Amino acid sequence: MEMFSLKGKTAIITGASRGIGEAIAHLLAKQGAFCILVSRKSEDLEVVENEIKSKGGSAVSIACNIGSLEQIKGLIEQVEQRYGRLDILINNAAANPYFGEMVNAEERAWDKTNDVNLKGPFFMIQYAAKLMRKSGGGAIVNLSSVNGVQPALFQGIYSITKAGIITMTRAYARELAPHNIRVNALLPGLTDTKFASAITKNEDIKNLIMPQIPMGRIAKPEEMAPAVLYLVSEASSYTTGSCITCDGGMLS
Repeated sequence: MEMFSLKGKTAIITGASRGIGEAIAHLLAKQGAFCILVSRKSEDLEVVENEIKSKGGSAVSIACNIGSLEQIKGLIEQVEQRYGRLDILINNAAANPYFGEMVNAEERAWDKTNDVNLKGPFFMIQYAAKLMRKSGGGAIVNLSSVNGVQPALFQGIYSITKAGIITMTRAYARELAPHNIRVNALLPGLTDTKFASAITKNEDIKNLIMPQIPMGRIAKPEEMAPAVLYLVSEASSYTTGSCITCDGGMLS
């Protein structure tokens, strides 16, 4: 199990205040990583931080809007100044402000979704990779979605950004491999989070989706975290540019 140890590693997890991001933060901290928890609101992060510390883990909270390039730059500068290194980046923060037909979508819905889901991760990697190179390398995991492979009804803009994440992952993987930085992606299926509540709490939509899942149930956030641990640990030392799907068989 030593190859899954993250002792001595510093990790940034965006969107860490709840859901999949929170579950990832707890598992990485359990494996010994110092977790830098990132979200727009520090008060939400502090709850997760205190829970991690109560279990013997190490974590700190830093508020940052991933949709702002200036704040991303400030975040990475702060990490370098305070901690001197970065080994792991989890691009989990996402937005899905519009649920409906694309032909009726307003520009602001397109802009917000792309700012958080594509622009944010792109520049997080850009700035993080420069710091990782100084640390001798690192591992990056981007949270995409099964929607990036099979667009979901009324989630067209969101699906487009998640497809972009898949291509971004592969492009960055090729570019950063010579610098000992691995870049992979996780594609979750329907997961029981506040983010997905518009689907999981709507019985009509839920009844349409459930027959498409061979395992016949919605995932728990904790079921996504182990795949991320694999991708950031030495267990996946020869894995880069890969997309791991955790969807209960939905895309099979």
